[in-house]
Amino acid sequence: MPRFLLPLIFLSLALASCSSVNPPQKKAPSVLPIEKIVLPEGFSIHIYAEGLTNARSMALSPGGTLFVGTRSEDKVYALRDTNGDFRADERYVIASGLNSPNGVAFRDGDLYVAEISRILKYEDIESRLADPPAPVVVFDQYPTEGHHGWKYIAFGPDGMLYVPVGAPCNICESKEPVYASITRLNSDGTGMEVVQHGIRNTVGFTWHPETGELWFTDNGRDWMGDDMPACELNHAPRDGMHFGYPYCHQGDLPDPDFGKDRPCEEFTPPVQNLGPHVAPLGMEFYSGTQFPAKYRNQVFIAEHGSWNRSTKIGYQVAMVTLEGNKALSYEPFAEGWLDKSSDEVWGRPVDIELMPDGSMLVSDDFAGAVYRIWYEG
Repeated sequence: MPRFLLPLIFLSLALASCSSVNPPQKKAPSVLPIEKIVLPEGFSIHIYAEGLTNARSMALSPGGTLFVGTRSEDKVYALRDTNGDFRADERYVIASGLNSPNGVAFRDGDLYVAEISRILKYEDIESRLADPPAPVVVFDQYPTEGHHGWKYIAFGPDGMLYVPVGAPCNICESKEPVYASITRLNSDGTGMEVVQHGIRNTVGFTWHPETGELWFTDNGRDWMGDDMPACELNHAPRDGMHFGYPYCHQGDLPDPDFGKDRPCEEFTPPVQNLGPHVAPLGMEFYSGTQFPAKYRNQVFIAEHGSWNRSTKIGYQVAMVTLEGNKALSYEPFAEGWLDKSSDEVWGRPVDIELMPDGSMLVSDDFAGAVYRIWYEG
């Protein structure tokens, strides 16, 4: 082999080995340009809290404490608005040194935190925000792989804790049914079972406020080009459904590696195909009364934004309008974290939480902030 080819070969190998991880990004601005966010007429936005490194999933207690998990950080935050101005004026670090504590859920006075391979519980946490108790290990048998290992968690209408387990790869077929799934378990850690299959990586799900049925987002696979496959919004009205991964994407696109093994017709298609590589994460049905009536029971989705697309896409809060279980439209609700003219990004939405007054909180792990969106009319 000619010697002049060796450096080129080593360079190509190095690039290939780096292609499956998020490339470094510029830092968020020190003063967040909140005025760039575009909302429908009558809506406003302000900063509820900032300076929260890698703010990810959120859980609001009935007592008004907002718990915020992190992924690349090792902390869990607790925020309080003690004077009623809709801005957090108290902040606590209630846990540190954890392994990607992305998921948080609150139930009966206790905070549940999801690491990569285990679920922790901080008992009676609101009475001990300044002096948190040692956690109780609820369950520690989830896989240890970091690839898609970070978790969103939530309690369902059945009182059980739902926990996803992502695929341990970009695209692969695993013989262990716990991968590419949504699981559930009792609050004491017993009875863990897989309830939904064929889900590459969901980092956001919730239940319809009227039907109680499960809905979830799913992140499509990488390295099939800029425009495919679509990410997904899915609906699971019963247990034991399969949503296609790794054989079929977006309901009608066979995977180039595994599509020959099982046809798309075997699987449940998405309710709505979202943008390719938009990375949909947290989602909520709007169940409040502050927003106009047309928003009631519609789906809001935090799109984290693409990291491996030649032109960026996502970086917004999108809305899917439903009629029953059928999607009528998919459009931006809040956008402006991405400057489309320059392809520059200053924020990345992650999760959505509704406040008792009907306003909406949105977390941002890139800007390290939580925003509040409300309707003034």
